[in-house]
Amino acid sequence: MSAITLHDIQVRHTLAPGDLGYIAYLHGDIYAKECNYGLNFEMYVLDGLKEFARAYDVEKDKLWICEHAGKIMGCMVVQHRGEQLQLRYFLFLPAYRGIGLGKYLVQEFVQFMKERKIQYGFLWTTSEQLAAISLYTRFGFRLTEEKNSQNFDKPVVEQRYDLTLP
Repeated sequence: MSAITLHDIQVRHTLAPGDLGYIAYLHGDIYAKECNYGLNFEMYVLDGLKEFARAYDVEKDKLWICEHAGKIMGCMVVQHRGEQLQLRYFLFLPAYRGIGLGKYLVQEFVQFMKERKIQYGFLWTTSEQLAAISLYTRFGFRLTEEKNSQNFDKPVVEQRYDLTLP
């Protein structure tokens, strides 16, 4: 594969049949390979995606389905939580890391907060996701909560990061 750039990625904001299942698949597959997460993690993701789908409001929520050569290779979902926005399911295939896509998507999240006049955003991750945490903290996210979890078929520390806009 030739060098992929950010300009090679198409982003759509509409939810299509199969997207939620594929997002769950990507999470299950990638995190099993990279972090040794098990089936309970995939069920955890499926539960969250089910909740997102049932509450999806095109006026309050947004998603970024990232595609290359007609195939989904990553995503980011933003779900309204009252007066806050939660950044969820932020992931892309390893071949697409390091091209600026993560930075672009977090900028999009911040811009969406501003457009909606939402001051508070947050996300949950695990302490193992060092590259993602570095990206989040560069944008002003601050660690606000930690909890031990068995949702991943191995002990992990889930971390909540919050972002407050002026």
